[in-house]
Amino acid sequence: MHDLIKELALPKFNNPYLNKLGDSAILTDKIAFTTDSFVVSPLFFKGGDIGKLAVCGTINDLVVSAAVPKFISLALIIEEGLDYGILDKILSSAADCAKEEKVYVATGDIKVVDKGACDKIFINTSGIGYRIKNREVSARLINPGDAVIITGNIAEHGLSVLLGRRGMEFDFNIKSDCAALSRLIMPIIAKTDAVRFMRDPTRGGLATTLNEIAESAKVGITIEERSIPLSGKVKAACELLGLDPLYIANEGKAVMVVKKNSAPRVLKLLQKHPLGKNARIIGRITSQFKNRVILETVAGGERFIDMLIHEPLPRIC
Repeated sequence: MHDLIKELALPKFNNPYLNKLGDSAILTDKIAFTTDSFVVSPLFFKGGDIGKLAVCGTINDLVVSAAVPKFISLALIIEEGLDYGILDKILSSAADCAKEEKVYVATGDIKVVDKGACDKIFINTSGIGYRIKNREVSARLINPGDAVIITGNIAEHGLSVLLGRRGMEFDFNIKSDCAALSRLIMPIIAKTDAVRFMRDPTRGGLATTLNEIAESAKVGITIEERSIPLSGKVKAACELLGLDPLYIANEGKAVMVVKKNSAPRVLKLLQKHPLGKNARIIGRITSQFKNRVILETVAGGERFIDMLIHEPLPRIC
């Protein structure tokens, strides 16, 4: 994906809005704009479904750009023969999430394609949010010494989808973390200017997101394995399936780079909210090993954590 974007798309659409490659494009000092597509399989998984995922994912791309989500578009590509009841459940889920987050589904589209031309239903969304005044978040603001925070337990969404796909969801009872982060993060952005940068660790998981941050900011990142929040169920499932939780997608978490002296306060604010109760400071920004991520292991060693090269769990969002 990264190669396609950088080698094929960017040279053709070269412009200052796209070239920053943020979760949202910053159109003006007041408006952020994002788009995404959702092809998750199965459509329903423990903790969510494709409708909730589409709305939450779009909201979160705006939130980590320090923008208050306001409007969403919802475009459906439906395979001929999809059960009406399934479509009703998906749209009800999307509508409930939008209503709860006070976001308007302001426009949309429906296309029906031949049997076999898509897998049941694909959803495309776009989102518009209003940026909070004087609250810029950007990779260029990151400095050595800054703290790295993850807002909760990792790897729950990807595993929930994988286990649902294999009919093993009840064996491990792992629930997706699919959630909108507006009410967790926006109050913190409004109260403090401590947050330098944010990103939601979706495809490629925590490891890939940290590598993207290191590359964008031209810094090194050191993280502590013992500090990364991981539930016992997720750890057991990863060991059984031979998966590394650092590379598994999340849909209700954010990685935050925060000023060093402000990190304890930000962490305390996060932990007061149900979605942030397991938030942890997991590492720091360093001037060493530029563009690289170092994991300090429980055993006392160090190893490089690279960006994901192949997708072990396709179609998880």
